[in-house]
Amino acid sequence: MSMNGTSGSLTLPRQVKLDDESYITLRALGRNDIAEFLQFTTSLPDHDLLFLRTDITDAGVVADWLDNIESGQIVTIIAERDGDIWGYGSLHLSNTPWSKHVGELRVLINSQQRGKGLGRALTDAIFAQALDRGIEKMVAQMTIDQKGAISTFEQLGFKAEALLRDHVKDRTGQKHDLLVYSHDVAEFAGQMDAWGISEAASGL
Repeated sequence: MSMNGTSGSLTLPRQVKLDDESYITLRALGRNDIAEFLQFTTSLPDHDLLFLRTDITDAGVVADWLDNIESGQIVTIIAERDGDIWGYGSLHLSNTPWSKHVGELRVLINSQQRGKGLGRALTDAIFAQALDRGIEKMVAQMTIDQKGAISTFEQLGFKAEALLRDHVKDRTGQKHDLLVYSHDVAEFAGQMDAWGISEAASGL
């Protein structure tokens, strides 16, 4: 199904076929998922959590996250198989009047599922949600040494807009540079449609 109308990419829950021919279900994060979501987030290496604005391994933080989902400030889509969560994508909306057209994209994938197209499928799903809400620009943040994430976002057409030196400090006190990437939402939608990614990611 084409992303021109976004209907296929907006449909949740739905199954997605990954590059290794396996299937995974994309659906909205809900309150009944808190335990499984915390199991996923606490399994992630510390470095994957560096650029996040909140500690998503904390149950209270995740409960607040669900409050923001219910209020419409955040859209979160999880990737699930056999009751286990293997990744998520989130769209974070701005309350600031001059940046309401901008959304922040966050994607995290379990290491066992990387390199299979899951991040691409989650990004496609989140961009469909952004397009449906009138978001015009998406930004994503990552530390400069997250080579896999950088490669994935650049392949999807994201471009670096800013490099913030020593902007992130990890739990050991070591500082890291932060990269800010951006992409035009409508351009991304046309790109995914041209590649046939949205059709591949539609419900089966």
